[in-house]
Amino acid sequence: MIDIIIVVWLHFFSDFILQTDKVAKNKSSSNSILLSHCTLYSIPMLWFGLEFAVLNGVAHFIVDYFTSRATKQLYKDGETHWFFVVIGFDQAVHLTTLILTLEWLT
Repeated sequence: MIDIIIVVWLHFFSDFILQTDKVAKNKSSSNSILLSHCTLYSIPMLWFGLEFAVLNGVAHFIVDYFTSRATKQLYKDGETHWFFVVIGFDQAVHLTTLILTLEWLT
């Protein structure tokens, strides 16, 4: 149970605190910026080992590739409700992936 709490807080730190405005605004249109975000995201995940960090870095890239593009368009279109639905979906997928990977590897 403690590991799940740690991974949730590591995710918050990695995905929000470490993400700059530049990354947040440009990861939807630049794969290199998205890759740098996912690489930096993975570093705190090393707490649970290299395999955990790499698997979740790759999964994070795949999820953010689609959700960042969706949220960019929804924001542009003024679709506030659906913008936040996608943000919530993004976070639910990330947390599910982290917890399943944690359970699988330990």
